[in-house]
Amino acid sequence: MRRFIWDFLKVTVIFIGCTFLFYFGLRAMHNEYEQYHRYDQPEGPAVKVFSEEEGFMDRLPLFFRLGE
Repeated sequence: MRRFIWDFLKVTVIFIGCTFLFYFGLRAMHNEYEQYHRYDQPEGPAVKVFSEEEGFMDRLPLFFRLGE
């Protein structure tokens, strides 16, 4: 019985330790990527693909014809 309690205690401590490590690892990753700006203006020779002057209805026949 004593061996069973000792094994159970070891597994419990390892489980709790791994759970804390996983939790704080996720928090660290979240803090790292929270300051990452995904929607900054592109640098270099970027080209705008879609202009607002063309309406959606003007592009719809092309969409169906090309099967995109």
